[in-house]
Amino acid sequence: VLDLVDTADFGNTVEDRFRPRVGGRWPGMAEAIPGGIPHHSFHVFVTYPWVGLLDSGRGEPLDILDRCRIRWGVVASVHGDRAVVWSRPLCWDGQQLSLGEPRPESAILSVDGLGFVEPLQAGDWVSLHWEWVCDRLDQRQLANLQRFSNRQLDMTNRDLAHPGHALILG
Repeated sequence: VLDLVDTADFGNTVEDRFRPRVGGRWPGMAEAIPGGIPHHSFHVFVTYPWVGLLDSGRGEPLDILDRCRIRWGVVASVHGDRAVVWSRPLCWDGQQLSLGEPRPESAILSVDGLGFVEPLQAGDWVSLHWEWVCDRLDQRQLANLQRFSNRQLDMTNRDLAHPGHALILG
């Protein structure tokens, strides 16, 4: 469905919603809109302020961006209400964001038996948000999540070459 989104209409909607909130800093934010789509990664990398804080010298902005983005991984093992999932972390080299080599992370499946997915097994592909496993992904869903996430990451790296994010943060 995201392939059918008119990016001009989306840009106008973002402008209507955010221009009054950011005032004189709007031109900086507007740089990041062309080609954007209503995918969670747009929120994480464009409207969320943490990209502009990557140069702060602290690890917190990168960690927040990595945990908040909807990422994908493969289940290595399940232990009660937790799973070990191999996923690619977000990395920052001082100029660009990229995905690092897969590494294991512990993710929550449920609390007191309440969760988002039916029982998982090793080899299942899943989506993750913060510390949670959110959904089991079939191959189409996995490919779409990777494609739209990588598209936004490429756009964000293009925008990092411009002062937009720094202007937004003042």
